[in-house]
Amino acid sequence: MTTLRDTPASRRTRANGDGTIYQRKDGRWEAAGYVLAPGNTRKRVSVYGTTRMDALAKLTEKIATSNRGLPVPTAQGSVAAYLTYWLENVAVHHLRENTHTRYTTCVHRYLIPGLGKKKLTKLTAKDVRTWLNQLRTTCQCCARGIDAGREEPRCCAAGTCCSKRLSPLTLTYVHSVLKSALEHAVREEEIPRNVARNVRTGTPRPRRFEPLTADEARQFLAATRGHRLHALFELALHTGLRKGELLGLRWEDLDLDTGTAAIRRTLQRTAAGGLTALPTKTRASERRIALPTRCLQSLKLHREQQQREREAAGTAWQHNGHVFTTAQGGSIDPTNLTRTFTTLLRLAGLRRIRFHDLRHSTATLLLEQGVELVVIKELLGHAHIGVTATVYAHVRLRLQRDAIDTLGTALDGPTTIESANGDGDEPPHLSALVR
Repeated sequence: MTTLRDTPASRRTRANGDGTIYQRKDGRWEAAGYVLAPGNTRKRVSVYGTTRMDALAKLTEKIATSNRGLPVPTAQGSVAAYLTYWLENVAVHHLRENTHTRYTTCVHRYLIPGLGKKKLTKLTAKDVRTWLNQLRTTCQCCARGIDAGREEPRCCAAGTCCSKRLSPLTLTYVHSVLKSALEHAVREEEIPRNVARNVRTGTPRPRRFEPLTADEARQFLAATRGHRLHALFELALHTGLRKGELLGLRWEDLDLDTGTAAIRRTLQRTAAGGLTALPTKTRASERRIALPTRCLQSLKLHREQQQREREAAGTAWQHNGHVFTTAQGGSIDPTNLTRTFTTLLRLAGLRRIRFHDLRHSTATLLLEQGVELVVIKELLGHAHIGVTATVYAHVRLRLQRDAIDTLGTALDGPTTIESANGDGDEPPHLSALVR
């Protein structure tokens, strides 16, 4: 009598729903089973492995994913179908809400109109390159029908194209979204390789920013004195904290006795949850920083002011533990903070800059004072020192040029001193100074 142990592994019977597994003529193992597909349908998929256990593990993983209600995309489908699946079942679980919203906009505005009708398995690097070149040279008013929705057409509908094209930064961002989606398709073995990685878009120039000079920074802080958020702007200029990090600070994060602050969260407005406290941008952004003496004094005065506002508000006070709040204790909307910042710039007679440029101003002023790059990296919470070095490369080059000019001035001075007898025959002293 033949037992299960005597039966060859390729012929063993598996339970109903577990799929089948057998060894191919080429020596590889193939496992096949039915999984959930887009459109609430089921399809038969096959996976391959060098060993029986390898193929079985891959099939088990796909069936387990299907049992959790996540549809497995079909490689025979279009790029549009896969991008929709990726957004709804993959990216939504790994991205922040605002980032997922930007990805969704990018997919529906650029990727699906340009590449959506192509088959996922037949997409080539040439297709991607052709699409990017077309996107680079196409007027967006014409392509997206922006002009048709205007009260007074001034582009294609008026017969004069305004040539509104995407910036290099936007093109790079769109390309990166496509690479991320196709990379996941490779991991799920839907396609053999990521063709978008074979297309080079070039390195765009970083966005230029105009940080405040030391005189402008002093002028700005003078204009904020007397404002109820003076401590916030002073802290922003002295520490380089991001807008969300400042608004997400809680009193429990501050140690005014030792002069330190723990940066643990950021406050952002999301479409679903409104004003929401989220983890910091990266793991490196979660950090502890030292607070200057001037900021400690401002924060103590701010705490006393907040207590007076709390007493005045009475039962209407919204207690959330934040350091910087509205007059009723509520969280400050980042957009409202930007409006306040713009108003203070105008009152100070300064040019208009972004709030984020205060962060750049901090780093620039620290570099000009000779602070080491690694210290600035830790203060700003950059993940890698290369980020700090790249963003502020122009500042470092200017400092190098100033140092070289200083050295050149010194070398242009006298290199010897006359001997005591003044005959000029004695060699110069080894201690002769170079001015």
